[in-house]
Parts: sequence; C-alpha cells; structure tokens
Amino acid sequence: MPASGHFHALTPGRERATLLVLAAVQFTHILDYMIMMPLGADLMHEFQISPGQFSLLVASYGLAAALSGFAGGFVLDRFDRKRSLLILYAGFGLATFACGLAPTHHWLMAARFAAGGFGGIAGSMVTAMVADVIPPERRGRAMSVVMAAFPMASVFGIFAGMTLAGAFGWHAPFFLLGGCAAANLALASFALPHLRTAVQGHRPWRQMKDILSNGIHLRAFALGAVLVMAGGCLIPFLAPSFVSNLGLDGTRDLRWAYAAGGAAAFVSTIVVGRLSDRVDRLGLLAWMSAAAVIVVLVITRLGHSSLALACLMMALFMVTMSSRFAPAMTMVTNAVEARYRGGFMSFNSALQQAASGIANVLAGFFVTADASGRLLGMPLLGYVSIAFFILTVLFAAELRAVAPHVSAPASKAPPTPVEVAV
Repeated sequence: MPASGHFHALTPGRERATLLVLAAVQFTHILDYMIMMPLGADLMHEFQISPGQFSLLVASYGLAAALSGFAGGFVLDRFDRKRSLLILYAGFGLATFACGLAPTHHWLMAARFAAGGFGGIAGSMVTAMVADVIPPERRGRAMSVVMAAFPMASVFGIFAGMTLAGAFGWHAPFFLLGGCAAANLALASFALPHLRTAVQGHRPWRQMKDILSNGIHLRAFALGAVLVMAGGCLIPFLAPSFVSNLGLDGTRDLRWAYAAGGAAAFVSTIVVGRLSDRVDRLGLLAWMSAAAVIVVLVITRLGHSSLALACLMMALFMVTMSSRFAPAMTMVTNAVEARYRGGFMSFNSALQQAASGIANVLAGFFVTADASGRLLGMPLLGYVSIAFFILTVLFAAELRAVAPHVSAPASKAPPTPVEVAV
C-alpha cells in the first residue's frame, strides 16, 4: 500500500458528519471570494475608487492566500490538523467581520488581505483532512462532496451579494458570511475528529526540501496549477460577456444564469466524484476536458442570445469545468505521503492561488471592449483556455506514468488504516 493510502478510520456516521462540516467550511471560504463580484459598483461608489483599485481588492484575497500557503507549507505538519483548522478558520471569520466594518478603502484592503491569508490556508487543511479520514477507494466521492461547495457558493454568492447589498448596503453580505463562519466554527469544534497528524521531530526546512525534491510531488503541483488556469482565464470575463455580448440584464438575468449553472454543477460534481472511484481517473479527466473544450468553443462565440440559451450554456460551462476537479484533485491528493500531507496541500493551495491570479492577468491581454461595450477577443481567450485543458490532461498522464496508483480505480480490498481516530 502506498504511503498516500494511510488514513484514520471513522465510523460511517462520524465520517459523514466530518465531510459535511468540511464542506461547510469550504463553502464559506469560496463564498467570501464570490460575494465580492456583485459588489463592484457599490464599493467603487462608496469609496470613490477606480475599477483598477477594485480589481486589487479582489486580487488581494488570492495574493494573501498564496503567501500564507507557501509559509504554511513549512510548519503545518508540526500541528494536529483539527487545531490548525480551527485557529485558521477563527481568523478567517474575524477578518470577514472586519471587512463589513471597514471605514475606508485601505482598511477594506487590509481586511481582505487578512481574510485571504487565513481562508486560503484553511482551505488547504480541508483537503488534507479529507485524505486523512477517507480511504483511497472512496476519496473521489468524498472530494466531490467538499468541491460541491464551489457551485453552491457560485449561486448563493451572486444572489446574496446582490440581494443583501441592495436591501441593507454593501456591509450586509460580509456580516452574513461572518455569522456563518462563527456557526461553522462552533460546529467544527464538536464534530471534527481529533486526528493525531502532528509529525514528531518535525523539521520545517528539511520537510519543505523533501516535498519539493520529490518528482511525484512536482508533477502533482504542475497538474494542480494548470487545472485552475483553464477556468482562471475565462471566469473573470464570463459574466461581463453575458451582459455585453449576449445581451443579458446584469441585475436580473445574470442571477438566473448563475443559478442554472450552479445547480447543474452541484449535481454533476457529486455524480462525477462517485464515478472517479470506479473508473480510471485520467480517462475520466480526459473525457471531461474534451467536453469542456466543445463548450468553450461555443460559449466564447455567442452573440445576442435568449435567457434560456444563456442559462443552458452557463450550466454546460460550469458542469464541464467543475467536473474535472474531482478526478484531478483526487490524483493530486493521492500523490503525497501522509506525513507530508499538511505541508504539501498548503503549498499546492498557494500554487493554485498564484496560478489562478496569473491566469486572470493573462486574460486581460486578450480581451478589449469596443465603443459599444462589446467584449472583443473572447474566441482567442477560449483558445488559451483550451491550451490549459490539454496541458491538464498531459500533466495528469505524466503523473500517472510515475505513480500509477493515483489514477487507478479502487481495489476490492481496502487499505488498512494506520490508526483509529477518536
């Protein structure tokens, strides 16, 4: 049994409770990022800032998450996973409340940076804990439960951001999210198991050297980076293109498009997650990527469209984009030995945050607006995204070539757990 197969056994009920709590934590982490999208006009008006300054507000979260993730890679395996997650998540909740209380643009920037610093590294702990408590033969299904938080947050984030900001002002979404984080923190303190994951005699610099000098790890990092870059190119311009190119109403229609996409992706993420435990994960990733290529070729060329067509295309886009994550991230998680899991996942999270930011910046070089506001360059940007789809499959194939166990479907005989968690 590869060392990456080590896990801490839980009862079925405790396992389900753990996954649901981890999904709730991941949901608030992603929601914190998503609620910023519909608040752009309100924040620019409130603080008298430019679109460029607002983009820095959005980018500050990811930048902080990347920096904290790199730092966390050195030290997180020194501590038990539950304690680390609770402390980091408490910091995330306080920073989110601080966002709602920010009196100036600069204070909001500082609060967003703090939220990203705590939230990003807490997200990596969520992924590590999934691998800590779930055996490899069911890890794809478990990963899909946690990743279903993304489509849910996509829907709820847009609706909550627009609705609460319209009724109570831009502060309200942050207060709601802070309240959710406080409730999750209380629930997690009782529901999450105490896992003895702290590495005895932990030496931070030696561990990081071991992580970064391992060829399997480096291939897994490359896969994780290009995985997020495919969507990172298109997602920032998707909503604006639906308004300016497809002719949707930015206030009313866009909500329904995201609702359709999020609902479809929620179902497909669970289905694909279960499927990834039964078939070769590389093959599944390749098929999902091929479907995503077709959707991107269509969606980046759409002209004026009905709301029904826009909802259908958004659903297909989010389904094919998100369905790649369960098989790919299961491969990444299976690539690391249990003793390196905390540092590895923290570093991988940081790398993905940085890669997503690079993709966002890269997209800006291809898209411009004409005098009527229509976005130009979307088809070319689609080709860039497709290139990352292809690289994702190629890097996954390279990872499987050196570590076949990361992609293989579960064997009939499950591995023996290293210990029983209490």
